[in-house]
Order: sequence, then structure tokens, then C-alpha cells
Amino acid sequence: MDKKNYREILSNSGLKITPQRIAVLESFDVLHKHPTADEIIAQVRSKSADIATGTIYNILDTLVSKRIIFRVKTDRDVMKYDAVSDKHHHLYCSQSETISDYYDNELNLILENYFRDKEIENFKVEDVKLQIVGKFTNLKK
Repeated sequence: MDKKNYREILSNSGLKITPQRIAVLESFDVLHKHPTADEIIAQVRSKSADIATGTIYNILDTLVSKRIIFRVKTDRDVMKYDAVSDKHHHLYCSQSETISDYYDNELNLILENYFRDKEIENFKVEDVKLQIVGKFTNLKK
């Protein structure tokens, strides 16, 4: 997501530009990668305490439905949000519950070729996103 041009992102998606929507999008810049709804709510409220929790959840749902942001669920069913629209996968650390973006064009080509050559009966593949589960080796104990 182009973090400098939220107004254009909202407008191009057919959404009304509101201070609340801008505040939610700006929270991704501050929180960086894959925040939870609670983290987004806390960040938005730190700047605009008058925004209702329900409003923030509704904004998140709207942004997801317009494919401006994406939901990512951890193995422990924690819902996080992703504002990166570039083709990427996720590395999920089962120890720290951290999600990191993983970019690999070779992997993308392998997956595209595989699903182009091997059709799934009664199913049209639109996109493939992997969540690779493991443990980061540089974690502090």
C-alpha cells in the first residue's frame, strides 16, 4: 500500500474519504507488520480517542472487502491484518507468533505453473498464499 496517498487509495476503491478511515490506514505505518485489531484500535485511539471501537471494526471489514488490507490468521486463531498488497507469502513463527512477509519470485512461478498445469476439479484457483510455519532461529530466550 502506498502509505503516502491514503486519500487516493480510498477514492480509487469507491470509498468516501473520512478522517476515521485515514486514521486506520495510518495505523499500519506506525504499527508496521501484521497488527491485531486491538493494536489498531489502541493506535487509532491514541490520536483520536473519540472513534468508537465498532467504527474501527467496520472500517477494517470495509477495507478487507475492498482488498485494501487483508486478514491473516495465526495457527492459534489470532486475527491479524496485512496492508502489503504485493505478491508475498508469510513466515509464521510458532514460538513467538510473529508473522513476517516472505518474497520469493521463484516460489511464485512454481506455484503458478503447478496450478496452471494441474487443475482442481470444480474449482478455479484465483490466488495462492502460503503461510510457512516454523521457528525463527534468532529469537532471544
